[in-house]
Amino acid sequence: MSERLESARPDETPAIVWLGFMAMCVGMFMAILDVQVVATSLPTIQSALGIDPDQMSWIQTAYLIAEVVAIPLTGFLTRLLTMRWLFVTAISLFVAASAGCAASGSFGELVAWRVLQGFSGGTLIPSVFSAVFILFPNERQALATTIAGVLAVLAPTVGPIVGGWLTQTYSWHWLFLINIIPGIVSAILAARSLPRQATDPSELRHLDGLSLLLMATALTSLELSLKEAPTSGWISAYVLSLLTVCLASGGVFVWRTLRRDRPIVDLGNFGDRNFLVGSVLSFVLGIGLFGSVYLMPVFLAFIRGHDALEIGMTMLVTGIAQLVTAPIAVALEKRMDARLLSAAGFALFAIGVGMSAFQDPRTDYDAMFWPQVVRGVAIMFCLLPPTRLALGTLPPDRIPDASGLFNLMRNLGGAIGIALIDTIIYTRSEPLGQALWTRLQAGDIEAATFVGAPLQTISGHSGSFDADTTALLDPLVQTAASVQAINEAWMVIAVLTGCALLSVPFARRPAST
Repeated sequence: MSERLESARPDETPAIVWLGFMAMCVGMFMAILDVQVVATSLPTIQSALGIDPDQMSWIQTAYLIAEVVAIPLTGFLTRLLTMRWLFVTAISLFVAASAGCAASGSFGELVAWRVLQGFSGGTLIPSVFSAVFILFPNERQALATTIAGVLAVLAPTVGPIVGGWLTQTYSWHWLFLINIIPGIVSAILAARSLPRQATDPSELRHLDGLSLLLMATALTSLELSLKEAPTSGWISAYVLSLLTVCLASGGVFVWRTLRRDRPIVDLGNFGDRNFLVGSVLSFVLGIGLFGSVYLMPVFLAFIRGHDALEIGMTMLVTGIAQLVTAPIAVALEKRMDARLLSAAGFALFAIGVGMSAFQDPRTDYDAMFWPQVVRGVAIMFCLLPPTRLALGTLPPDRIPDASGLFNLMRNLGGAIGIALIDTIIYTRSEPLGQALWTRLQAGDIEAATFVGAPLQTISGHSGSFDADTTALLDPLVQTAASVQAINEAWMVIAVLTGCALLSVPFARRPAST
């Protein structure tokens, strides 16, 4: 296997290899974009198919669970099919599943296609980052990582505007139909351009079915528990049962995997100090990246009342800042210590997240502009150097497994970050609202200004309000309390992002590119 992968890395990268790599990047972009465009239009799909409101979230959950199970299997599937045929198979299944989603006439049918779509899409992301270190020599890896990284983080940024525009202009079916032509083109180009290697059917004989079942059970129960915990409570019987299943199955999976000569996922990669540090950074980036992309639409939709298209236009600032910074990140990544760049990136990203923790109910595009610019500038430094730390020093035969684990950590960080955000919003809004009422009843002008209450009503007031004034102030207080809870979520994410800096000194200096 090592020889097969080593032979795929040419001393000089021909244009046809770049063409194949770009085809892989397009497939990855479509897989990430799909999650975002569907999220913006869930109410439209719910109405069209007559789905019960309490079942609507399963359209996304089914995709995400299948995706998170597929990601760590990338190494095994690469050894079985080769990088070329894994991508072609995955993107072909993704296209077929997208067509099935568009043609779905019922909730059950749509969820079934979403599972296939998520599983096939889940292998596309780590495959691309594996390809960076397998296809290209050292001096080209920074550029390849940048191309993949830009598309990976641009997709969530443009997702809301694309989803809103498609739904408003055409119909919800086009959320899935847009995958078909780019997917077919990517499959054809990849099949013709990527290095040809022999498949290895003997890998199937070494497949540990029990470990696969244990891993799928652990990841599925974890995803379900994170989905339910904010609303049901972290100590509810249902959530605790899911977490128990996750810990039990995950523990047996780890024990069994570490004892096998040919494990389904090579957890031994965590024994490499740089890979471990890179994975920690990937996990924390998932919290910050997914968290910020989640919090902005929540604020803009529920506080400011913007539609999906307006939200997408506002969030486009991050993507533009990211694109402008990408060439600078590539140049610096070639010349500077990856540890220093990682530390600078995460520090800057934490500042950008923290800048959003001071919003009020009237905050909109102008106030959100600079925090987005700071985060957009920081993102590439949070992605490129940690990717090199994690994967750049590993031998080629270990990279597919390691890439799967590296990307899994980012997805798990995102899932945990969103669950944490929802928990803060659900549990903190009410007590924050009570505190605002107390301050308003005491005639606190600062609280009245924040809430947007008439100052003449609050100034000099003491005690309870009459029924008419209470009815006037109640929606303002509820909105302001939600804003304060969202601000607390921003600050928690900022602190967690900053904590990533503690892991950087433990990494070794990677070889110069």
